[in-house]
Amino acid sequence: MKLLFDLFPVILFFVAFKYSEKSPELAASWVASLLGSATVDLKQAPILLATIVVIAATVAQIVWVRLRHGKVDKMLWVSLALVSIFGSLTLIFQNEAFIKWKPTILYWVFAGSIAFSSFILKKNAIKAMLGEQLTLPESVWNRLSLSWVAFFLFMGCLNLFVAFNFSTDTWVNFKLFGGMGLLFVFIVGQGLLLSKYVQEEK
Repeated sequence: MKLLFDLFPVILFFVAFKYSEKSPELAASWVASLLGSATVDLKQAPILLATIVVIAATVAQIVWVRLRHGKVDKMLWVSLALVSIFGSLTLIFQNEAFIKWKPTILYWVFAGSIAFSSFILKKNAIKAMLGEQLTLPESVWNRLSLSWVAFFLFMGCLNLFVAFNFSTDTWVNFKLFGGMGLLFVFIVGQGLLLSKYVQEEK
């Protein structure tokens, strides 16, 4: 359920884009009325409407977390800031290139945060999150941290490759299914590698 909640804005982005693709004229009309714009490019209408939806969904997500738990995770605020900035640029210039950069910047912020914590603050961010559930040698925690940095750097580059070498429709599919699929495979792979340490601890 938490995974579905975290994916809530991405899922709505996907649904809005797919629906708008089938009715670009209607999407263009909605975007024009929402933005107060006289002209909206039909080709850009699906991604523009999906961008409006994902901004609204991210705001709603943060409001819900705030009301429910009283505290919003820093990365949710980072996500809101990025989607607001790149989404606004997409809407102002009616150019999908801006919103396509957003996932990459978010991935690289994750990578940079983990690296900064490890190398500058001398604090392992992964250990801080999982240390109560796992007891691992310090060298393993360090490798785990570096593997997450490498993964997020790779995902940022992969997003740009798909975004600017394939159709927008392919990128939207990758954003939901490809990105989440690779994350799932990466987590499962790490779980298998760490399983021996869990067995030894038992």
